[in-house]
Amino acid sequence: MNELQALLNDGLIRTKHVENAAVINIKQRKVCASTFGFNVPPENALNLIHAFHKNLLQVRKEGLYFKEKHYKCVRADENSIYLKNPDGGLIAVKTKTFILVATYGVGMYPSVCVEAVETL
Repeated sequence: MNELQALLNDGLIRTKHVENAAVINIKQRKVCASTFGFNVPPENALNLIHAFHKNLLQVRKEGLYFKEKHYKCVRADENSIYLKNPDGGLIAVKTKTFILVATYGVGMYPSVCVEAVETL
């Protein structure tokens, strides 16, 4: 396990506010770490990068597909996107170098999940 995986596990998964998480390197355009069993397909990583850099208005209007599920946009700005569907939610937070994406289940409090991801 590398340091990023350890950080995801210790900073997010162990809090039980987030189900899965991954870190996408924006410049390399690929996932550089993820929690156990959370496989983010390359096209989903690219969609998130594109959403932040060129497509935020469209994401606000139409939502986003991630891992073959459609998510409706709840909040989006230049540094974060918060989406949900009947099965749970998706949070993406962008820094200069990385995008941190995390999922949470129906029974979790979305605001706590967003706060946990943004804090990390």
